[in-house]
Amino acid sequence: MRTLVTGGAGFIGSTLVDRLVDDGHEVAVVDDLSTGTLANLEDAQRKGGTRLSVHQLDIRSPDVVDHVARQEPEVVFHLAAQAAVPVSVARPVYDAEVNVVGTVHVLEGARAAGSRKVVYAASGGTLYGDPDPSRLPLDESNGRAPMSPYGITKAVVLDYLAAYRVLHGLEWTALALANIYGPRQDPHGEAGVVAIFARRLLGGEQCRLFDRGRNTRDYTYVDDVVDGFARAGTAGEGVVNIGTGVETTTADLYAVVAAAAGRPEAEPELAPPRPGDLARSALDPGRARNELGWQPRITLDEGVARTVDWFRSRA
Repeated sequence: MRTLVTGGAGFIGSTLVDRLVDDGHEVAVVDDLSTGTLANLEDAQRKGGTRLSVHQLDIRSPDVVDHVARQEPEVVFHLAAQAAVPVSVARPVYDAEVNVVGTVHVLEGARAAGSRKVVYAASGGTLYGDPDPSRLPLDESNGRAPMSPYGITKAVVLDYLAAYRVLHGLEWTALALANIYGPRQDPHGEAGVVAIFARRLLGGEQCRLFDRGRNTRDYTYVDDVVDGFARAGTAGEGVVNIGTGVETTTADLYAVVAAAAGRPEAEPELAPPRPGDLARSALDPGRARNELGWQPRITLDEGVARTVDWFRSRA
C-alpha cells in the first residue's frame, strides 16, 4: 500500500521505514531533518529504490497539507514531534506548534488525500501521568493526567483524532509508547537515556542518574515498537499501549548498559529529579496483544547489548 511517514528520518521513524520497505510498501518520508538524518535512510533507499521518496518539510508549515494530499497515502504514520519533556517545559509554545499545530496540518493533509487511517505516536508515560503505583502497569482505561506541556500536547491530539473520525471518517490508532531505545537513537539530546548512557560509557565519561536512579520506566526495544506500528496500519483502533509491562529503575538500567559497555565498575553521578519527570511508569500491553496480535520479543539485556554494539561500531 501507499504510506507516508512523518519524522521518517528519525530514530523510530527510519526503523519503521525499513520495515515498511521490507514489507513491500511504497513509502513517502516527510522530515525537517532537525533531528533525523538522511544517513538513517540509506539502507531503505538501497532496498526500496523508487518505492521510497524523501521530502524535507517542517510539519509546522501549512505547505504540509497540500504535500500530504499529493502523496495520496492510504495510511499515514505520524511520528514527527518535539519529543523531549525538558524542552517542552522550557519552550511550551514551540512544543505546541510542533505537536499540535503540526499534527493538525498532517490530519488535514490525510483528509484531503482520502487516506484510510492515521497511526499516531502517542506517549504512554506522559499521557497517563504519575498514578498510584498500585495500578502499574497501566492499561488504556487509566485517565489522562499529563504533567508536562509535552504530555498535554500528546493528549490533545487524541481529541483531534477522535473528531476527525466523526467529521471525516478518518480511522486512527494512537500507540501509547513506553520508553523506546535502540540503534539510531540520539545520544546528544535530553531524551533517550540508553543512548546517552551508551555514548558516555563508551567514551569514558560519567553518566548522570536523575532522581538518584530511583525512577522507573518501561523500556521497549525499537524493533518491537516498529512491529506495533506496522500491525496498526491494518488493525486496532483508539489508544493502544506498546510496552513490556515491566518497570526498570534508572539505576538498574545503568548497570545493564555499563556491563554491556565493559565498564561495570563506573560510578554514576546521582542527581535530583528534573521538572516534569514521572516517578514511575509501566504500560500493560494486553490490548495490543488482543487487537494487534503484538507482544514484545526482545529482552532488555539483548536490546541493550544490540544498542551498545551499534554505538561501539560508530565510536
